[in-house]
Amino acid sequence: MVPNELAPDDADLIFRALGDATRRDILARTLSYGHSVSELARRYDMSFAAVQKHVAILERAGLVVKHIHGRERVVSRDLAMIQRTSQLLRACLASVSSPLTESFSNERSHAPEQPRSP
Repeated sequence: MVPNELAPDDADLIFRALGDATRRDILARTLSYGHSVSELARRYDMSFAAVQKHVAILERAGLVVKHIHGRERVVSRDLAMIQRTSQLLRACLASVSSPLTESFSNERSHAPEQPRSP
């Protein structure tokens, strides 16, 4: 395995974590700055415990980290893991065969135009 490359088990955890809309939203909220778990919980129509479980899944995948700040547990992004995940996605896209990509592009450019509403 190349340094900075994700192990298959790590990639599985990450993609499972990102397979849920609530977890993707929690991750997006933590990209700018940290939020306490209780702050995050107030944003969703679910119990505090449910939000905690979502955060735990993101944490297990390495996408977020929790820090204790006073009496709060603050959730913030793990930028290094997010960058490694981004590299993995770029590598996946780069490995797509050129003829397949060209075929898809050609299909889109030759597709009939959709009628526009008046």
